[in-house]
Amino acid sequence: MSILLNLLDTVPSIVMESGAGQAATQAAANAAEAVTQAAGQAAQRSGGLGGIGLILYILALVAIFYFFAIRPSKKREKELKNMQESIKIGDDVMTSSGFYGKVTEINDQVVVVEFGTNRGIRIPVKKSEIYGNKAPNMSSESESK
Repeated sequence: MSILLNLLDTVPSIVMESGAGQAATQAAANAAEAVTQAAGQAAQRSGGLGGIGLILYILALVAIFYFFAIRPSKKREKELKNMQESIKIGDDVMTSSGFYGKVTEINDQVVVVEFGTNRGIRIPVKKSEIYGNKAPNMSSESESK
C-alpha cells in the first residue's frame, strides 16, 4: 500500500490553464483519496478474516488431532479396563509381559495366575498388568494365509 501512495506522490502533475488545472488537480486528489480509503478498507477486511481464519485453522487441527489420537486411545483404555474388571476364575489371560495363564484366585487388585504346561506355577499379578482375556494359540499352523 505504501508503494501505491509513493507512486501517487511521485506522479508528475499536468499544468493546465486557468480553472481547468485546479479542477483536474482536485479530481486527481479526490481519486487518490478514494484509492487510499479503498486500500485501507481492504486491508482491514483481510486482516479480520485472516485472524478468524487462523483461529478456525487451529481449531480444525485440534479437532483432527482429538479424533485421530486422543479419542481412540481413550476408547482402548476404557475397553481394557472393562476387560480387567470382568475377569473371573478359570479365564485364560495374557499378561503385559506376554505370558499366558489361567486365573485361579481373584482379590481386590491382584489375581493369582497359573503359568506353565503342568499348571504348577502360581504367581500373583496386578489386574492392571493383564492385557488380554484369551488362550494362547498352540497350533503349529499360522493363521495368516
